[in-house]
Amino acid sequence: MNHPVTPELQAAAWAAVGKPSPHESAQLHVLGQATYTDDIAELQGTLHAALGLSQKPHARITAMDLSAVRGAQGVVAVYTAQDIPGTNDCGPIIHDDPILAAELVQYVGQPIFIVVADTHDHARRAARLAQVSYEELPAIMTPQAAKAAQSYVLPPMQLTRGNYQAAFDAAPHVVKGQLYVGGQEQFYLEGQISYAIPKEAQGMLVLCSTQHPSEMQHVVAHALGVHSHNITVECRRMGGGFGGKESQSALWAAAASIAAAKLKRPVKLRADRDDDMLVTGKRHCFYYEYEVGYDDDGKILAAKVDMTTRAGYSADLSGPVATRAVCHFDNTYYLSDVDIRAACGKTNTQSNTAFRGFGGPQGAIAIEYVIDEIARHLQRDALDIRLLNFYGRNDGEGRNVTPYGQKIVDNVIHELVAELEESSDYRARRRAIDAYNEASPILKKGLAFTPLKFGIAFNVTHLNQAGALVHVYVDGSVLVNHGGTEMGQGINTKVMQVVAHELGLDLECVRATATDTSKVANTSATAASTGADLNGKAAQDAARQIRERLADYAVKLYGGDVSAVRFFDNHVHVNGHVVAFAELVQKAYLARVQLWSDGFYATPGLSWDAKTMTGHPFSYYAYGAAVAEVVVDTLTGEWKLLRADALYDAGQSLNPAIDLGQVEGAFIQGMGWLTTEQLWWNAAGKLMTHAPSTYKIPGISDCPEDFRVKLFQNRNVEDSIHRSKAVGEPPLLLPFSVFFAIRDAISSVGHHAVQPPLNAPATSEEILKAVMAVQAAGVAA
Repeated sequence: MNHPVTPELQAAAWAAVGKPSPHESAQLHVLGQATYTDDIAELQGTLHAALGLSQKPHARITAMDLSAVRGAQGVVAVYTAQDIPGTNDCGPIIHDDPILAAELVQYVGQPIFIVVADTHDHARRAARLAQVSYEELPAIMTPQAAKAAQSYVLPPMQLTRGNYQAAFDAAPHVVKGQLYVGGQEQFYLEGQISYAIPKEAQGMLVLCSTQHPSEMQHVVAHALGVHSHNITVECRRMGGGFGGKESQSALWAAAASIAAAKLKRPVKLRADRDDDMLVTGKRHCFYYEYEVGYDDDGKILAAKVDMTTRAGYSADLSGPVATRAVCHFDNTYYLSDVDIRAACGKTNTQSNTAFRGFGGPQGAIAIEYVIDEIARHLQRDALDIRLLNFYGRNDGEGRNVTPYGQKIVDNVIHELVAELEESSDYRARRRAIDAYNEASPILKKGLAFTPLKFGIAFNVTHLNQAGALVHVYVDGSVLVNHGGTEMGQGINTKVMQVVAHELGLDLECVRATATDTSKVANTSATAASTGADLNGKAAQDAARQIRERLADYAVKLYGGDVSAVRFFDNHVHVNGHVVAFAELVQKAYLARVQLWSDGFYATPGLSWDAKTMTGHPFSYYAYGAAVAEVVVDTLTGEWKLLRADALYDAGQSLNPAIDLGQVEGAFIQGMGWLTTEQLWWNAAGKLMTHAPSTYKIPGISDCPEDFRVKLFQNRNVEDSIHRSKAVGEPPLLLPFSVFFAIRDAISSVGHHAVQPPLNAPATSEEILKAVMAVQAAGVAA
């Protein structure tokens, strides 16, 4: 029987969301026409700045002779801390982060002066000519040393549940150990850059590559000693951010603005890659001490972990990073009795900061390492130990409540893992790899299956808000502006899709403009994987108001019921009439109907008590799992990823093409963190891996030839934007599978009877050390 195609059915089928639409700037990227901060045409009179950097990790400046700097070719001015008109601070939370060090330097690379010249090259060359004398002080370089010295940038934190000690003492088996997981450079393609342009009446326009324009506005205003309304910060797009431009773009914005305000001329400060890596913070290194009790089946009965981070010399965002690490130690597992501790070690290194995952990966990898050890001790497949310890559902047994007290109501990890176990052919491949290793004395294969659960929301409740503006012009075209920043992740594309869907238009009818503090005020950073969630909801709210006004007006013109008016296919369907959207808009304008609106969204139901470390900090959880297969050369420590299978829960995806790309990118980026990207400081405290020549990020040859990535079919139980889920940070946990596959391959050298002492990053040197340790243990046995 054929049913008539009603407007209701057509409207239901119409959707600009949920389609694999191209990135809104994809064509511009390919053609080289996408405008980044350094591409903006320079105004007449533009000057260029560079930073003079400390050469000592911890010292008092006893003398500083800048006469050679001032006399260098092209130099216009040199400024030190005493020249800052306002507050000498760019710390995002605690005011312990000077823009320019005055008397005390606390890491090699800390800025101590600004030199302004006629060209970028002249400024950089002049900055090297300073004569600085130091009185050196003892330096702390590692999280282990910081823990031993009780050197912290913030008070240590602790989360407990149940009676850990009693449960641990009663456990039939225990595992104890230490683990070190290194940091990671964000290595955005576009380095830190700010272009400050003075305006009338102490105004300043700052064009800045930043994830947090509002924070840049505040920092610049404080540095210049003016109100926030004097400062406008704009960011059209970034060439990558990954967290490195959340708080740490502030130094560059402030320095450029100070010079521009002093000279009344535009000043651009563009960091050379070496300077960028020497000055800015990275992903936090973590040192762990753990002890876990478990039963004969591998069920965890008690878990204790003491995590110490390399925070660097100041607090920056280390507190929230450590908090998220504490809240993600459980990963996908129910832990009844826990003692989870975290301390932010103060070290004489760059002040570490946000990086994709924001402490979540560092927290979760510890429990995965423990489960890997439990499985090897019990001679069981690690996947079976994981399945045994998974969170339950609403089963009445209480196995669905996290250590911090949030009830998990959307757990799909069981179904997701079952699907991936089957699609990856995990069990058969495990048997085949065991057989391969028995016959292969040198090359050893490894296989690992790791899951993830990641909470979505800012740790700090008040940051979970967003605003947007939507304008409908008389020709029917639509412009949207929101508080999120575009760093290649596709937030503008998703927000445009949401607005187009709400107004029933093709995506081509909607355009997004640069993030601008003079349009949407008091915005949160585009971080914590909340960009599309928050800004999409805000833009939807604004577009909905316009649609409702147009629907009211359409009923006045054509009659009918407002509730029956439908917007789809670039038309408005009202009381049997089909009117082009642009035509209705033109008529509405003549009738003085408001055709623009602001929208706002605040995530409901969030709470967090920092003192007790309990509450409901996350709106929902994203889930995923991955299987990795590697081969390791046990003579050299070289390895290769042969195949990766990943399944990720993006909810009801807003844009499957973009989301798949995000999962793939996060997988390779996380793999780099855990395998090849090693940060190394020399004995003098200088970061020596400060360029692509010495710091190894993954290349195309490191990607597996067989790379199978799929989105798990799901629908968010929470009222997120179109029931989608975030996809920025959670997939970075998927390459845990690579690290543990390497450890599995090493373990096969000793027939899985020895725990390989493998730290991250698992460089070839680290792998070879672990192989030799396993071999030595086998000989000793």
